[in-house]
Amino acid sequence: MLMARWPLSAAVCLLALCARLSTLHASDHPATPHPDDHPFTRPTRHDPPAVAGADWPAQPLDSFILARLESAGLSPSPLADPVALIRRVTFDLTGLPPTPDQVAAFLADPSPTAYESLVDHLLASPHFGERWAGPWLNAARYAEDQAHQVGDDEKHFYPNAYRYRDWVIAALNDDLAYDRFILLQLAADLLPDARPADLPALGFLGLGPKYYNRNRLEVKADEWEDRIDTLSRTFLGLTVACARCHDHKFDPISMADYYALAGIFASTEMLDAPIDGEPDKHTDPAAEKNKRPAPNVMHIVTEGEPTDMTIFNRGNVSDKGPVVPRRFLTVLSGGEPKPFTRGSGRLELALAIADADNPLTARVLVNRVWAELFGRGIVATPSNFGSLGSPPSHPELLDDLAARFVEEGWSIKHLIREIVLSSTYRQSSTRNEAADRIDPDNQLLWRMDRRALPIEMWRDALLAASGDLESKYVERRGQVTLSGGPSLDIDDPFNHRRTVYGRISRLKLNDLLRQFDYPDPNVHAEGRSTTISPLRKLFVMNSPFMIRRGERLAARLAEEAGPDDSARIDLAYQLLFARHPTPAEIQLAIDYLAGSTGDARSARWAQLAQAFLATNEMAYID
Repeated sequence: MLMARWPLSAAVCLLALCARLSTLHASDHPATPHPDDHPFTRPTRHDPPAVAGADWPAQPLDSFILARLESAGLSPSPLADPVALIRRVTFDLTGLPPTPDQVAAFLADPSPTAYESLVDHLLASPHFGERWAGPWLNAARYAEDQAHQVGDDEKHFYPNAYRYRDWVIAALNDDLAYDRFILLQLAADLLPDARPADLPALGFLGLGPKYYNRNRLEVKADEWEDRIDTLSRTFLGLTVACARCHDHKFDPISMADYYALAGIFASTEMLDAPIDGEPDKHTDPAAEKNKRPAPNVMHIVTEGEPTDMTIFNRGNVSDKGPVVPRRFLTVLSGGEPKPFTRGSGRLELALAIADADNPLTARVLVNRVWAELFGRGIVATPSNFGSLGSPPSHPELLDDLAARFVEEGWSIKHLIREIVLSSTYRQSSTRNEAADRIDPDNQLLWRMDRRALPIEMWRDALLAASGDLESKYVERRGQVTLSGGPSLDIDDPFNHRRTVYGRISRLKLNDLLRQFDYPDPNVHAEGRSTTISPLRKLFVMNSPFMIRRGERLAARLAEEAGPDDSARIDLAYQLLFARHPTPAEIQLAIDYLAGSTGDARSARWAQLAQAFLATNEMAYID
């Protein structure tokens, strides 16, 4: 539990310092400084730079990438082959592998717009929101319970927490403008044009962690710190929580700034309330925790008594300094910030963050999207754009993308579409010794990096390949979309839904998720670590889940490909790797099956299918 560790602000500062130190010598090609790369100036449009290889750029962003490559004596890699490309983009946009029919149709389409049509189809898929909700939920430290519950006692479970997850998925599928996406998550209850269906968006704040013995002021102060840290790092890429005990040591954020925000959350109440109308303050869970909540109740936030905070000197709640009015951060206010006067100030805070003039909001979101598609952001520290964060590798590109993102209506799908249609994204992942010597970390993007599938995509791909992936479709506003619903236990052998619908616990994160680098839901996560553990190979060899997937895949191959071993092997490669096997691969599998008959042959096929599922080619995208 966080209270038993270092204060969150201290931990954030230490991690930021370590991250910055680790990048000081990461590349021989640091970002080129320019007058507009300061994170506290509004991003502006930049003309694409002139390049020698003028026929390579397919999107404006490509010229920025190519100019840096040419200045370093590098050339981009050839385009990825069509099979690698369709597998890459289908996973990136939907989190699922392409089907054999999708691959065949793409390869057979001679149109010069075949890839563009594929991208548009994937962006329109209801699976898009399921894939892209994951990174956001991690940033929002989404979970459905508390870390201090005991045993099977469910009184610390948030009622119907899944409604927030489902709202995020639907918002992404609808391509809700990002500025509106922000406003609803911070102040849906205060917006006159918000619908009752938008109230679950308040789960961004309402589902945050609560700490043991929370009626004490020092415990409340820890909770306010969590809200400030999550909000500032998620939306602004700033470690504002570092200013809880002293002025920020590296960024222009004062203790007064911190306690100005703390006053907003001290003026906000968290409660169980109906989400089909106005919140009802009489549904405070403190009095009714042992009662099963109604289906339309969710833990959200509402207005409390407006309160300006006193500064806690050195973070000590017993050593109080001057009172600070509720307001926005000074450095982002273009001068002395005006006090917030409308209730808690939550709506005014949301408007300040979502303002087109805010220099950080668009930059941070664009960088997060870039990191999801390339494995690393233009700023390698997505939640720290301050002095201890990494400088942008391509500052003009980041500014140009951010400025156009706002101008084009804050559309996340439009941003993703431009990136995946670029020549930069469509490069091969093949390594080049000469380029490796110049830019071994590929910071200049002379190729695509091979990336491991996150646990959600990998588990979903296993279910899809074995024919067990379950989707629930509903008709909504004239379109077919996916329905969510209550979360399921990921370890339930009958749970064949996508992993995003699995239950997330702060007390004990599911072992499969934890083992495969799912982040701690107690705190904001800026991204995923990528580790390698022998326990993973033991899992793919011995776990009941993998054994069952092998059995189900073998049964599917027999049903769809018939008795011929070569046909079954070919179908397996199409389902798992989006390609046909080589003659050597076919022969290797046939040799493994040789000599087995009857039940022994069925068992051998199940083992072979499980081995296919356990390959690195299944777990990575090129």
